[in-house]
Amino acid sequence: MSANRMTLLARQCAAITLGGLLSSAVCAEVLPLPADGSDLVGQTKYVPARQEDTLIDIAREYSVGQDEIVMANPKVDRWLPGAGTQVTVPRQFILPNAPRNGIVVNIPEMRLYFYPSAGKGAKPTTVVTYPISIGRMDWRSPLGVTKVVAKVKDPVWRPPASIKAEHAKNGEILPDVVPAGPNNPLGQFAMRLGVPGYLIHGTDQDKSYGIGMRVTHGCIRMYPEDVARLFPEVAVGTPVNLVNQPVKLGWKGDALYIEVSESLDEDRLSPADLMAKAVSLIQKETATRPVTIDEAALRKAVEEPTGIPTVISLSGAAPLEASAPYSPAGDVEPRSGEIGYAPRAAMEEPSAPRYETQIEAPRVSDPATSYGTEERPSTESLF
Repeated sequence: MSANRMTLLARQCAAITLGGLLSSAVCAEVLPLPADGSDLVGQTKYVPARQEDTLIDIAREYSVGQDEIVMANPKVDRWLPGAGTQVTVPRQFILPNAPRNGIVVNIPEMRLYFYPSAGKGAKPTTVVTYPISIGRMDWRSPLGVTKVVAKVKDPVWRPPASIKAEHAKNGEILPDVVPAGPNNPLGQFAMRLGVPGYLIHGTDQDKSYGIGMRVTHGCIRMYPEDVARLFPEVAVGTPVNLVNQPVKLGWKGDALYIEVSESLDEDRLSPADLMAKAVSLIQKETATRPVTIDEAALRKAVEEPTGIPTVISLSGAAPLEASAPYSPAGDVEPRSGEIGYAPRAAMEEPSAPRYETQIEAPRVSDPATSYGTEERPSTESLF
């Protein structure tokens, strides 16, 4: 895809008004929330590559992250997919296990979900989702519940000493102040979170194609056209829920789906750990909804993650038993040859919400080794 064409697409996506969202096939879509209690939204797309396309071009055109599209196309060359090659565009998602309001960010998935307000007292009826970049292992993005505390158009970046020192090691001397403009790493729009020093923001022209990877100093970075679309829709005070869910489960009708992303490096989760997590979630989801688990589909989804929802239940209700190699620590031992997906005595009440218990967001006083919080001299300190 030519640079001129991508520039045109970016301009089309950014051509928004304060009165509403732009509808376009090349932008992030406004997806209706399922009215039947299901958890899946969107549809996986399949598009033929042009001769000049890279996977990264196609990812940006469809508001997908770089790692996302590579993971969904493990046999396709990232830089030369080839004319006519069918490319899978992962545009179907299981909604994170979190309250469906405000902003929800699933860190390992590297994806942000925004639930636009439907009016006072009304539940959201739609969701818009965007790919993001997150903090590197040594500059972890925070987890927990916070909120948007300020919004800035054309922000100024004042790099902290820690980042200046890091760049200096590579022979790049950063100025004390980077003014607003095309070379500002915060981009044109920034939303400051209640966790000091952390922002949701755009990026400069040189980093626009690097969205969807662990490349930031902890902040949440978006495509310029995506943040331009999100910025006017988010009010100060909007809740922001940052979760760590490499394994998500969800229902579509009577079928149970799983979506697996690469876990964070610092969590050090082995395939056995991910399977244990998946089994634990399955036990909770099927406590009151009997299904038979497709062992082969479950194993493949966990061991070969694609980030695409995969059905793991067989049609028709059956006893909650299936053969699988792992069982999470602390679970009741299954009978020989079986793993117990049946309800346990310690299972929470059926009326309990699905939402996981949230941990607190990091404090400013937390050690620098945890989140890279060496200093927070201004609201535009990290990127």
